[in-house]
Amino acid sequence: MFLTIKKIPKVSWSSDETFNLKPKLSTLFFLCFGLILFGFGEALVVISFLGNSPWTVMAQGISIKSGLSIGVVTFIVSVVVLSLWFFLKQKPGLGTIFNIVIIAVMLDITIALIPTPETYIMKLLMAALGVMIVGVGSGIYLIANLGPGPRDGLMTGLQKKTNLPIAVVRAFIEISVASVGWYLGGTLGIGTLMFAFGIGPCIALSLYLIDKMMN
Repeated sequence: MFLTIKKIPKVSWSSDETFNLKPKLSTLFFLCFGLILFGFGEALVVISFLGNSPWTVMAQGISIKSGLSIGVVTFIVSVVVLSLWFFLKQKPGLGTIFNIVIIAVMLDITIALIPTPETYIMKLLMAALGVMIVGVGSGIYLIANLGPGPRDGLMTGLQKKTNLPIAVVRAFIEISVASVGWYLGGTLGIGTLMFAFGIGPCIALSLYLIDKMMN
Protein backbone atom coordinates (compact mmCIF):
# COMPACT_ATOMS: atom_id res chain seq x y z
CA MET A 1 0.00 0.00 0.00
CA PHE A 2 1.21 3.54 0.80
CA LEU A 3 4.44 2.34 2.47
CA THR A 4 5.65 0.92 -0.85
CA ILE A 5 5.06 4.09 -2.90
CA LYS A 6 8.13 4.96 -4.99
CA LYS A 7 7.07 7.96 -7.06
CA ILE A 8 5.45 11.35 -6.64
CA PRO A 9 1.92 11.29 -8.13
CA LYS A 10 0.54 14.03 -10.39
CA VAL A 11 -2.86 15.68 -9.91
CA SER A 12 -4.80 18.53 -11.52
CA TRP A 13 -2.73 21.24 -9.83
CA SER A 14 0.65 19.62 -10.46
CA SER A 15 2.98 21.52 -12.77
CA ASP A 16 3.65 19.69 -16.04
CA GLU A 17 7.28 20.82 -15.91
CA THR A 18 9.47 20.93 -12.82
CA PHE A 19 11.41 23.92 -14.12
CA ASN A 20 8.36 26.09 -14.68
CA LEU A 21 8.96 29.77 -13.89
CA LYS A 22 5.34 30.71 -14.66
CA PRO A 23 3.22 28.06 -12.90
CA LYS A 24 -0.56 28.11 -12.61
CA LEU A 25 -1.94 30.09 -9.68
CA SER A 26 -3.31 26.88 -8.15
CA THR A 27 0.10 25.22 -8.39
CA LEU A 28 1.82 28.16 -6.72
CA PHE A 29 -0.86 28.24 -4.01
CA PHE A 30 -0.47 24.57 -3.09
CA LEU A 31 3.32 24.88 -3.21
CA CYS A 32 3.30 27.74 -0.68
CA PHE A 33 0.53 26.14 1.41
CA GLY A 34 2.48 22.89 1.68
CA LEU A 35 5.68 24.69 2.67
CA ILE A 36 3.88 26.78 5.29
CA LEU A 37 2.47 23.58 6.78
CA PHE A 38 5.93 22.01 6.71
CA GLY A 39 7.56 24.89 8.59
CA PHE A 40 4.67 25.15 11.04
CA GLY A 41 4.69 21.41 11.79
CA GLU A 42 8.43 21.31 12.29
CA ALA A 43 8.22 24.27 14.67
CA LEU A 44 5.57 22.45 16.74
CA VAL A 45 8.03 19.62 17.30
CA VAL A 46 10.62 22.14 18.50
CA ILE A 47 8.11 23.91 20.79
CA SER A 48 7.03 20.61 22.38
CA PHE A 49 10.47 20.36 24.01
CA LEU A 50 10.40 16.59 23.62
CA GLY A 51 13.34 16.58 21.22
CA ASN A 52 13.65 18.37 17.90
CA SER A 53 13.14 16.90 14.46
CA PRO A 54 16.40 15.37 13.16
CA TRP A 55 17.27 18.26 10.83
CA THR A 56 16.42 20.77 13.55
CA VAL A 57 18.57 18.82 16.04
CA MET A 58 21.46 19.50 13.71
CA ALA A 59 20.39 23.12 13.20
CA GLN A 60 20.14 23.55 16.97
CA GLY A 61 23.59 22.06 17.46
CA ILE A 62 25.07 24.48 14.93
CA SER A 63 23.02 27.31 16.47
CA ILE A 64 24.52 26.60 19.90
CA LYS A 65 28.04 26.68 18.46
CA SER A 66 27.50 29.76 16.25
CA GLY A 67 24.96 31.89 18.12
CA LEU A 68 22.71 32.14 15.05
CA SER A 69 18.95 31.50 15.27
CA ILE A 70 17.57 28.07 14.33
CA GLY A 71 15.80 29.62 11.34
CA VAL A 72 18.99 31.19 10.00
CA VAL A 73 20.96 27.97 10.51
CA THR A 74 18.18 26.01 8.77
CA PHE A 75 18.54 28.36 5.79
CA ILE A 76 22.31 27.81 5.67
CA VAL A 77 21.99 24.02 6.03
CA SER A 78 19.42 23.98 3.21
CA VAL A 79 21.86 25.74 0.89
CA VAL A 80 24.64 23.28 1.82
CA VAL A 81 22.37 20.26 1.24
CA LEU A 82 21.35 21.77 -2.09
CA SER A 83 24.98 21.61 -3.18
CA LEU A 84 24.88 17.81 -2.71
CA TRP A 85 22.31 17.58 -5.51
CA PHE A 86 25.11 17.85 -8.05
CA PHE A 87 26.22 14.30 -7.18
CA LEU A 88 22.64 12.99 -7.42
CA LYS A 89 21.97 14.73 -10.75
CA GLN A 90 19.08 16.67 -9.22
CA LYS A 91 18.13 20.13 -10.49
CA PRO A 92 16.48 22.85 -8.37
CA GLY A 93 13.20 24.47 -9.35
CA LEU A 94 11.07 27.38 -8.18
CA GLY A 95 9.79 25.23 -5.32
CA THR A 96 13.35 24.63 -4.13
CA ILE A 97 13.95 28.34 -3.59
CA PHE A 98 10.55 28.83 -1.96
CA ASN A 99 11.31 25.88 0.33
CA ILE A 100 14.54 27.36 1.65
CA VAL A 101 12.93 30.73 2.45
CA ILE A 102 9.40 29.82 3.65
CA ILE A 103 10.38 27.00 6.01
CA ALA A 104 13.15 29.05 7.66
CA VAL A 105 10.77 32.01 8.17
CA MET A 106 7.92 29.82 9.48
CA LEU A 107 10.24 28.18 12.00
CA ASP A 108 11.29 31.47 13.59
CA ILE A 109 7.78 32.98 13.51
CA THR A 110 6.02 29.93 14.98
CA ILE A 111 8.63 29.38 17.70
CA ALA A 112 8.27 33.04 18.72
CA LEU A 113 4.46 33.00 18.86
CA ILE A 114 3.37 29.61 20.23
CA PRO A 115 4.16 28.65 23.85
CA THR A 116 5.17 25.21 25.06
CA PRO A 117 2.29 23.19 26.62
CA GLU A 118 2.48 22.67 30.37
CA THR A 119 1.57 18.98 30.55
CA TYR A 120 3.56 16.07 29.15
CA ILE A 121 0.51 14.66 27.35
CA MET A 122 -0.10 17.95 25.55
CA LYS A 123 3.58 18.14 24.61
CA LEU A 124 3.37 14.61 23.23
CA LEU A 125 0.24 15.46 21.22
CA MET A 126 1.89 18.62 19.90
CA ALA A 127 4.95 16.67 18.74
CA ALA A 128 2.81 13.98 17.07
CA LEU A 129 0.66 16.64 15.39
CA GLY A 130 3.80 18.40 14.20
CA VAL A 131 5.13 15.25 12.52
CA MET A 132 1.81 14.63 10.79
CA ILE A 133 1.57 18.24 9.59
CA VAL A 134 5.10 18.07 8.15
CA GLY A 135 4.12 14.86 6.32
CA VAL A 136 0.99 16.47 4.86
CA GLY A 137 2.87 19.63 3.92
CA SER A 138 5.61 17.60 2.24
CA GLY A 139 3.09 15.62 0.20
CA ILE A 140 1.29 18.77 -0.97
CA TYR A 141 4.34 20.70 -2.10
CA LEU A 142 6.07 17.68 -3.66
CA ILE A 143 2.98 16.98 -5.78
CA ALA A 144 3.02 20.63 -6.94
CA ASN A 145 6.07 19.45 -8.94
CA LEU A 146 7.97 22.73 -8.93
CA GLY A 147 11.11 21.15 -7.58
CA PRO A 148 11.63 19.54 -4.15
CA GLY A 149 13.28 21.35 -1.28
CA PRO A 150 16.92 20.59 -0.49
CA ARG A 151 16.11 17.84 2.03
CA ASP A 152 13.33 16.26 0.00
CA GLY A 153 15.46 16.50 -3.13
CA LEU A 154 18.11 14.52 -1.28
CA MET A 155 15.40 11.98 -0.44
CA THR A 156 14.06 11.66 -4.00
CA GLY A 157 17.58 11.63 -5.45
CA LEU A 158 18.70 8.79 -3.18
CA GLN A 159 15.44 6.96 -3.89
CA LYS A 160 16.19 7.02 -7.60
CA LYS A 161 19.73 5.82 -6.99
CA THR A 162 18.74 2.98 -4.66
CA ASN A 163 15.19 2.20 -5.88
CA LEU A 164 14.16 1.75 -2.25
CA PRO A 165 10.71 2.90 -1.03
CA ILE A 166 10.45 6.61 -0.13
CA ALA A 167 9.57 5.77 3.49
CA VAL A 168 12.78 3.72 3.91
CA VAL A 169 15.05 6.33 2.31
CA ARG A 170 13.60 9.20 4.36
CA ALA A 171 13.90 7.25 7.61
CA PHE A 172 17.58 6.51 6.87
CA ILE A 173 18.29 10.20 6.19
CA GLU A 174 16.48 11.41 9.31
CA ILE A 175 18.24 8.93 11.62
CA SER A 176 21.65 9.82 10.16
CA VAL A 177 21.06 13.57 10.52
CA ALA A 178 19.77 13.17 14.09
CA SER A 179 22.98 11.36 15.03
CA VAL A 180 25.13 14.20 13.65
CA GLY A 181 22.94 16.80 15.38
CA TRP A 182 23.22 15.03 18.72
CA TYR A 183 27.01 14.98 18.40
CA LEU A 184 26.94 18.77 17.83
CA GLY A 185 24.88 19.34 20.98
CA GLY A 186 21.33 19.30 19.63
CA THR A 187 18.47 18.02 21.79
CA LEU A 188 17.27 14.47 21.22
CA GLY A 189 14.12 13.01 22.76
CA ILE A 190 10.96 11.10 22.03
CA GLY A 191 9.93 13.85 19.62
CA THR A 192 13.07 13.16 17.59
CA LEU A 193 12.28 9.45 17.43
CA MET A 194 8.68 10.18 16.46
CA PHE A 195 9.90 12.38 13.62
CA ALA A 196 12.71 10.10 12.46
CA PHE A 197 10.53 7.00 12.24
CA GLY A 198 7.21 8.70 11.50
CA ILE A 199 7.99 11.26 8.80
CA GLY A 200 8.64 8.71 6.04
CA PRO A 201 5.30 6.91 6.48
CA CYS A 202 3.49 10.26 6.94
CA ILE A 203 4.86 11.61 3.65
CA ALA A 204 4.05 8.34 1.87
CA LEU A 205 0.50 8.34 3.28
CA SER A 206 0.02 11.97 2.28
CA LEU A 207 1.12 11.24 -1.29
CA TYR A 208 -1.13 8.18 -1.42
CA LEU A 209 -4.24 9.94 -0.09
CA ILE A 210 -3.85 13.04 -2.29
CA ASP A 211 -3.38 10.80 -5.31
CA LYS A 212 -6.53 8.82 -4.47
CA MET A 213 -8.65 11.90 -3.70
CA MET A 214 -7.57 13.98 -6.72
CA ASN A 215 -7.48 11.23 -9.39
